Amino acid sequence: MAEPSAQDRVPVDVAVGVLVERDGSGCEGRFLLTSRPVGKVYAGFWEFPGGKLEAGETVEQALRRELHEELGIEIGAAHPWQELVMDYPHARVRLHFCKVFEWTGEFEMREQQAMAWQSLPVQVQPVLPGTIPVLDWFAGERGFVGATHLG
Repeated sequence: MAEPSAQDRVPVDVAVGVLVERDGSGCEGRFLLTSRPVGKVYAGFWEFPGGKLEAGETVEQALRRELHEELGIEIGAAHPWQELVMDYPHARVRLHFCKVFEWTGEFEMREQQAMAWQSLPVQVQPVLPGTIPVLDWFAGERGFVGATHLG
């Protein structure tokens, strides 16, 4: 029996939070990356936090739940930004990237992951493949010239 092609695999919807600090003038500044926890696929790779939508959830509802479960924070508005389908060996995912500018609570790494506030080019490595296009989108918005990530 033939292996299903990437196009035959139904994508799993994933809500992704792009937490962005605003500087005093309201311009977008640093953004948050977290490492994938031990025991998960791509453990140790850096990504924007989030997770799979559960049955009946909207992207924003899933993002609120996931960021509370993973980071211990409550977010303000989630601003839909970009969508991307990524084919990984283990899954095909539809990533729903939302920018988040407001949150409350202290960051708690509830999955023993690491967190790092970054700017371009990012200093943490390795970066999850689905994160690289986001860094490129940031570069385009911010007029950044050069590599957005190392390696």
